[in-house]
Amino acid sequence: MTTVLPAPVSEPRHRKESAAHAPPRWVRPAVFGLLAATAVLYFWNLTASGYGNSFYAAAVQSGTQSWKAWLFGSLDSGNVLTVDKPPAALWVGTAFARIFGFSSFTVLAPQALMGVASVGILYLTVKRSAGPVAGLLAGAMLAVTPVAALMFRFNNPDALLVLLLVAGAYFVVRATETASPRWLALAGAAIGFGFLTKMMQAFLVLPAFGLVYLLAAPTSLGRRLLHLGGAVVALVVSAGWFIALVELWPTASRPYIGGSEGDSLLELALGYNGLGRIFGGEGNGGGMGGGMGGNTAFGGSTGLFRMFGASFGTEVSWLLPAALIGLVAGLWFTRRAPRTDATRVALLLWGGWLVVTAAVFSFMSGTVHPYYAVAMAPAIAALVAISGRALWRGRAHLAPRAVLAGMVVVTAVWSFILLDRTPEWFPALRWIVAVLGVLVGTVLVMGVPASRRLVAVVGAAVVLTMGVSSAAYGVETASVAHSGSIPTSGPTSSAMGGGFGGGFDDSSTAMGALLAKTTTKWAAATTGSQSAASLELASGKAVIGIGGWSGSDPAPTLEEFKAYVAAGEVKYYIEGGRGGGPGGGSSEITDWVTANFTATTVDGQTVYDLQS
Repeated sequence: MTTVLPAPVSEPRHRKESAAHAPPRWVRPAVFGLLAATAVLYFWNLTASGYGNSFYAAAVQSGTQSWKAWLFGSLDSGNVLTVDKPPAALWVGTAFARIFGFSSFTVLAPQALMGVASVGILYLTVKRSAGPVAGLLAGAMLAVTPVAALMFRFNNPDALLVLLLVAGAYFVVRATETASPRWLALAGAAIGFGFLTKMMQAFLVLPAFGLVYLLAAPTSLGRRLLHLGGAVVALVVSAGWFIALVELWPTASRPYIGGSEGDSLLELALGYNGLGRIFGGEGNGGGMGGGMGGNTAFGGSTGLFRMFGASFGTEVSWLLPAALIGLVAGLWFTRRAPRTDATRVALLLWGGWLVVTAAVFSFMSGTVHPYYAVAMAPAIAALVAISGRALWRGRAHLAPRAVLAGMVVVTAVWSFILLDRTPEWFPALRWIVAVLGVLVGTVLVMGVPASRRLVAVVGAAVVLTMGVSSAAYGVETASVAHSGSIPTSGPTSSAMGGGFGGGFDDSSTAMGALLAKTTTKWAAATTGSQSAASLELASGKAVIGIGGWSGSDPAPTLEEFKAYVAAGEVKYYIEGGRGGGPGGGSSEITDWVTANFTATTVDGQTVYDLQS
């Protein structure tokens, strides 16, 4: 097929703008209905997951107790060390908890709100390129993607990251329409704050954002380059101000930067949370993702098909084959369109986002978890909606009908395979989808009847066939509780932790009651941030997590800990906990405590009273 699809595939920009000012009457109620349904999905029985990830929940609690802890993202309100991520997501969560009080709901609700906002902004972005129907479909597909239903009900930083990335895409689309440096600078600022949310992962969309503006903005090449330079400045400023603040702040009066070897946020960004994630090392398991094969919590084996494997497959890949087919077909059919063609701009934007992100996740050798895939969900939803809508509008021609039929059949087959991985859950669904796929694909190839009613029926069947499996799995994901540091989607509750060694359950009421009675700056100290977090949530008091996440951070040092004890600032040392890496001095502190203080047993744990 060497001809371009007829005009309906790609409307002139002025027609879109005119339609945007006078949408059909059904659009606004449909959008409100989508957002309301998304809110119900994300908020329903939200507190069943308790505090979700206790590591971040404890940091939010600490931020409600100390302004400095809020600013730096400290795990403890005494400000010994921070979590091993930048604090933007904690800023939002702590603000919510300060206003409404610290609880399970206030810990998890900000992420649910971010999810509703992400769906809304995705609708607005896709609508500008492909109309309200495609926008609604994209928003709905994002809302029910299993990994989205998981992470927008959980307190990891990924919810804020996705919101900022989708906002950045909206700003890029607005900028590209009119060659606006202001909108492009806003996109740069959004990615800059994305960096303060999850560091270099936010940069994975930059190639697509830059390429789209450079190719399609309606102005001269020189101005396009100048505007991109301004956006880079906005990005650097929005991300760099906090890095500069941390680097310039006297180290003696701020917490140690968790996860770094030299107490540096910039080192954390480039090492442990940057190149270490991609190439391994820097505290990232030295190739854990690739070397652990079937370990689904760490992504399984690296390679081209990782996104379809046991780790990532049911999280996000339900519509991934269809998105890739739609991307290739859409770029082919719009190859002769004008440089500023809105449909091609959208395909390049979301396609570049998806391809770069999927490639990095597929081949990175450091620490990678399946829930990272939530960053791919908006791009997949947008590509399927935009390409599917365009192909449907060109259904009078065989080529677009055949491609759309291929998207439907491939989605049905792949859904069958994914559903077969949990055969005990809703076993009839995979057969229903398979039959629908064959029937709908056949009708599309043979030709959609001209009757308006039959057209509506076939269109609804296309949407149902492609979306029902992911939606059912996403709703099921939202209906079960998730906790720990590595949540996974699906019909089974997940509560997987991380790190090494033992730990404390945050339901340990006797230990929490003991610590709640203390009046010292820190109620206790223990090895590892995870164990300290559980104790903080159980008691409401500050607890030193010696050595940070893995126990290997050099904070506090033995001399610093001795000074805390001598000043009467730490009441108890609790033996055990998760951590104990070789570099943090946690073993030295344990040896010193055991040699100088008497042990007792409380709630099954060995406890040393440091003030007796």
